[in-house]
Amino acid sequence: MKSKSIWISIIAVIISFIGGFILANAFNRNELDELRAENSRLKSAPEKSAQNQSELALTEEEIRQRIAEADQNPDDFTYQKNLGLALYRYAAMKQDANLLTQIEKILRRANRLNDKDYDVMIALGNLQFDLGYIKKNNENFAAAREFYATALGQNANDVNVRTDLALTYFLQNPPDNARAVEEFKKSLQINPKHEKSLLFIAQALLQIGDKTGAESYLGKLKEVNANAPTLDELQTQTAQNLSGAQK
Repeated sequence: MKSKSIWISIIAVIISFIGGFILANAFNRNELDELRAENSRLKSAPEKSAQNQSELALTEEEIRQRIAEADQNPDDFTYQKNLGLALYRYAAMKQDANLLTQIEKILRRANRLNDKDYDVMIALGNLQFDLGYIKKNNENFAAAREFYATALGQNANDVNVRTDLALTYFLQNPPDNARAVEEFKKSLQINPKHEKSLLFIAQALLQIGDKTGAESYLGKLKEVNANAPTLDELQTQTAQNLSGAQK
């Protein structure tokens, strides 16, 4: 309960400019339009344009057809990759664990066809991360770390992947804040102004009782983003959520 309450508190404080990993990977209108256009191209039918909210959803039948076609073309790397990436982003937006699990086999198939493709590798890591977040499952976080580590072997300076790797330690239950801090520091060596890393390293340090360290990183974050929380705000929000959870 304590770990869950702390996570709720940090979300409440930072939602205005971070919004969580899954939201950071969510579709915007243009990306969804691209997916639907590709869906229509594969069906050789014209796309109907609409501006209402219903356009923000694919039908189960559309998804089922695309997955079936991927199964029928198991050796087509480009098909597996493009469809897997598009459907992954859609499932991440929907926070649909069941759909993510179905899409995993498409991305793993693409990875087997080309295990050096960076985009597929990161997508598999992100998919496992999302499953770990949704299901509160440490095994998924561990699987995400494996893909992130492989990706970093190709590009050690990818600050976003390094930060997401650190977050797998921060979000697991119980959190490994010491290891998370170690990885966040590596991210900040790449980009000292990386907001996400600055914020979460401060939170991890706060959880292990290093208020001085947390305040130092929050000070750096304030220099980058004037709307960033202060140490007092983080502590207050955490205390409020802990109090509410105990009632």
